[in-house]
Amino acid sequence: MSVKLCQSVEKQRRKSVLGYVGFAALASSLLLSTGLQAKGEVNIYSARKESLIKPALDKFSEQNDVVVNLITGSADALLSRLKAEGDASPADIFITVDAGRLHRAKAAGVLKTIHSDVLSANIPSHLRDSDGYWFGLSQRARVIFYNPQEISANDLSTYEDLADSKWKGRICVRSSANIYNQSLVASMLEADGREKTQAWVKGLVSNLARPPFGGDVDLLKAVSAGVCDLTLANTYYYGRLGQSDSADERAVYNKVKLFWPNQADGERGAHVNVSGAGITAAATNIDNATLLLEFLTNKESQAWYAHVNNEYPVVKGIGAPEMLAPFGTFRADTISLSQLGENNREAVEIMDVAGWK
Repeated sequence: MSVKLCQSVEKQRRKSVLGYVGFAALASSLLLSTGLQAKGEVNIYSARKESLIKPALDKFSEQNDVVVNLITGSADALLSRLKAEGDASPADIFITVDAGRLHRAKAAGVLKTIHSDVLSANIPSHLRDSDGYWFGLSQRARVIFYNPQEISANDLSTYEDLADSKWKGRICVRSSANIYNQSLVASMLEADGREKTQAWVKGLVSNLARPPFGGDVDLLKAVSAGVCDLTLANTYYYGRLGQSDSADERAVYNKVKLFWPNQADGERGAHVNVSGAGITAAATNIDNATLLLEFLTNKESQAWYAHVNNEYPVVKGIGAPEMLAPFGTFRADTISLSQLGENNREAVEIMDVAGWK
């Protein structure tokens, strides 16, 4: 057997070992349960929890006779897996949260550029990669949440104002290692420049009620419990508290209020980010993968995202999530989210220097 043929056989063997065993079991199960005579398949690595994506995938499979094979995991673990598998990866689509992570996937060479008239028409240009490597599927805003028993909404205004000494000992935040905070600082770099952003981060850190801790839900609970008076968190976490089966969590939703920063004339608007997806560099089911991404931006899928995930649609004309609707419409920052990834390293450096743990 020639060396080239041996290499080809070994490559195919590695591809099978690395991924198709799991995918085959999923595909077999789906075919047995639905009776589909599938036209093909599409294989997904998703950093979104199964409950937050699978119903939409099942609907796509049902409507298009395409078997969808899903593997979920943490964003960093799945990205590492894609890099390790290389061109032997069975994945056709990588789904993750935050434009910063999507940029990392692009920079790592695990995504390929695609063009879709449907995606270009449905998704505003600032919510997708300018080169076509990834596409936003839903939006979340990272905004101010406060205890109205301690703070009047009239006292709040902008992200920049949180560095003012009047907030000394009144703010809670999560770790600087969190990609959501890194992307917020990256957006401020784009809007305000390095010098002002450095001063803002230093001022914010000096106003903390306690060292950074927890996740967004922990922060919202801390505001409700009086640990601090305000925090920064993603809107969908707040919406989930309002829909929770737990009376205690619903009580947090009712006690803590949302404030849209940077809304005055001339201000850039509230910082938004996305959950999104790209087609992998190793993809073999490109047509089905493209069709699925297009499906996830149709009005039915976008409305489902809003209702179930408490995220804002990327497609215009679809209402806000039920639990966020009472807080009205807002002006969102429209900087290209590609810049969040481009500015990430500088943002992390500034946070480290300022002592944001």
